[in-house]
Amino acid sequence: MLLLGDLDQLKASLTTTHRAQWRRLYEQCETYRQQVPPVEHPTASITYFGPAAANLALAYRLTGQRHYLEEAWRWISTCIAYPHWGKAKLPDHDLDAGWLLHGLSLAYSWLGDDLEADRAEQLRAKLALQGERLYEYAVQTEGSWWSSSYWQNHNWICYAGLATAGYALDQPDWTKRARDNFETVLALLPADGSDSEGVVYWRYGVPWLAVYADLLQRTEGVDVWSGCDFLANTFRWRLHQSAPGFEENIDHGDCHDRRSGHSVALYYRFASAYQDGQAQWLADRVADEYFWREAYASGVKPGVMPEAFYELLWFDPTVQPVDPSAGPCTAYFPDLGQVVSRTSWDSDATALSFKSAPGGGNGAWDAAERYRRERGWETLNAGHHHPDAGAFVLISEGAFLAVDDGYSNRKRAEHHNLVLVDGQGWRGEDRYHVYKDLPYDARPTLTDVLAVDGFVHATASTAAMFDPELGVRRVDRTMVVTPRGRLVIRDELAADQPRTWTWLLHSDWPSEQVSDRVHALRSGPGQAWVTRFHDDVAVETSQTTIEANPTASTPSLSITKHLQRLSWTTPAQATASFLTAIEPTSALAPGEPSARGGERSVEFEGEQVWFGPVIGAGGMIATATAVIRSGDRLAVVGATHLSLDGRKLHESTEPFTGVLEWSS
Repeated sequence: MLLLGDLDQLKASLTTTHRAQWRRLYEQCETYRQQVPPVEHPTASITYFGPAAANLALAYRLTGQRHYLEEAWRWISTCIAYPHWGKAKLPDHDLDAGWLLHGLSLAYSWLGDDLEADRAEQLRAKLALQGERLYEYAVQTEGSWWSSSYWQNHNWICYAGLATAGYALDQPDWTKRARDNFETVLALLPADGSDSEGVVYWRYGVPWLAVYADLLQRTEGVDVWSGCDFLANTFRWRLHQSAPGFEENIDHGDCHDRRSGHSVALYYRFASAYQDGQAQWLADRVADEYFWREAYASGVKPGVMPEAFYELLWFDPTVQPVDPSAGPCTAYFPDLGQVVSRTSWDSDATALSFKSAPGGGNGAWDAAERYRRERGWETLNAGHHHPDAGAFVLISEGAFLAVDDGYSNRKRAEHHNLVLVDGQGWRGEDRYHVYKDLPYDARPTLTDVLAVDGFVHATASTAAMFDPELGVRRVDRTMVVTPRGRLVIRDELAADQPRTWTWLLHSDWPSEQVSDRVHALRSGPGQAWVTRFHDDVAVETSQTTIEANPTASTPSLSITKHLQRLSWTTPAQATASFLTAIEPTSALAPGEPSARGGERSVEFEGEQVWFGPVIGAGGMIATATAVIRSGDRLAVVGATHLSLDGRKLHESTEPFTGVLEWSS
């Protein structure tokens, strides 16, 4: 039987090591008993039929209780009576078909000979019909949409469903095509484990990579877990995309909300595959503390509840949980051009995420160009990747302070914490897939990266993303984060002729101007002082409303988000610069802002940031791109020389980036 392994051993575990997972399964099955699946195919998605069949079939296989088989058949018989799977978008050829092929094929395998012959034949015939429809569509559309969209969740879901049906019905053409696809996918996915679609689509799509990896291993004996860097490293990326406290997520990309980012089942699978105690710890944390809030507050369907059968199958009780709080607080993911930092792993910590990469990430952008030139294929569908290179998210004291726009159908740079030129954002924006048909050289970069021991420095260059008619030559944003969680943002801007430059900052609640140069961002327990070190700008606050439909399969679904905007706009000028400090603090005991700035430096209480190339201040002489001091700790970027109070601390012929070892 597909994916079950030693059934007797699994049955025995229900009263011992897997007691909690078994309870999740039978309670999930109880919810199906209380529902009436629609006789007529609804306009909305029907993906939930797949896991319903699988959960009930597994409960029957484990217990032999006939009512689980009958309940499974009630759900199965309803959806196999639908003439097509999927209604609003690509009937028979997209997500609904993929989900149902997977779940119903597992049910067909698990119910086995206990399913009466006429029922088994009805189910087999429907699986054969829908599988052939999906297979033919994949063949006919190769080189376009999901059939060859290797970095996209539709590809992973549809091919995993086709593979499951292929193994259940012994259709080698289907399984071979799925295997060929996934071999390409797993070779192309970024080794650093990052996902340009964002956390919500990571938890929606990546479980299907795990599903296929297990199918291939159990049916053909091929182990992809040990040979795929993406699978080995993607939990680390997800961990660093957790907001402090782990319950919410840093919401770059199309994120329906800030709670839909966890999959207990997937964490269990990573824990088992890599003996990863941190994945086991997070799975337990979510299951014990966050699961029900995510299940009912997120609104994402099918959501976490139907994953009960995989929670049971993927749980490995031999993996000991390891609290990640002893691990690094800073990380760099080069494929997505992303640096993340937090002052600690505590729930009240300050956390920052800053990113700059082309659509889909650097690897996808390059590979898609090769496919385009060599085969004429369009393989990159980066519709969930926003025009957000150079943007950042800031969280502190349990509150989101500088925020992203969440899910958006008409994506625009002005919805992010970026810089506009003459009020304009990126070329090709104001549509769903903002990277589609852009030239290859329209790629943002991230350079001069330091991300270690709480020190962060990185420069995002995005001039290539603007309309060539604007003559933009430079839009460089340098982000510095100190170990105490203060931010220094330096924007260097230039165009061929005078332009206005608008600096944007978005928050959940309106900012408040407290002095000529200082604004306060407040949200519940969290606050940040925002200090600008430049004059001659027009200051404005406003509100932006973003409405979106997060799934074409459910046209009636709509979500709305309001962004509060703070903007600074210069007069028309060919060059401009912004130097800004952001100091997170407690809203209940905020103290006073401590940031003081010069033309190329910012000083806080106990911390300083200097920008090169030549630095001479406070007893320091340096040739470096930047120097960051926090207490008695020093970090440098691109340094060839640094001396402090007459004491030489660094000398090199090649630029050095890192933390200097020294004692005061």
